Amino acid sequence: MIRLNLSPEPAWLDLGGGVRLRLAPLTSALIGAARSDAQVSSLPEDAPADQVAVALAKAIGSLAILEWEGVGNDEGYPVPPTPEAVAALLDLFPLFQRFQTDYVAKGLILANEGNASAPLPNGTSVGAKATAPDA
Repeated sequence: MIRLNLSPEPAWLDLGGGVRLRLAPLTSALIGAARSDAQVSSLPEDAPADQVAVALAKAIGSLAILEWEGVGNDEGYPVPPTPEAVAALLDLFPLFQRFQTDYVAKGLILANEGNASAPLPNGTSVGAKATAPDA
């Protein structure tokens, strides 16, 4: 069963280490915009899956992170979530992994599954090939 969160409100995600992100809902439009990001769309067709995952997560993060807590520069002063700062944050593997599993992966699973059933592999479904010749 798909559990829909119909709230259009941003939500906080705790990444650990004192870092919290206020994230926009992960919608189809946001995922589509991230896939159109130059860093993602310029990847070669045969790019390794891990390279694609990192580029896509950074693009999603740049669009979805509205604000954050616990992120600062070398002097300890808070920095805004610019695309460069988001990329630097997601270069920290434990934070990337948490962002990937608790935010990105959940949205991509729903996007890949869709909200409807796939065509049946046999039978009279619209997307299925005929299994018997016409009478």
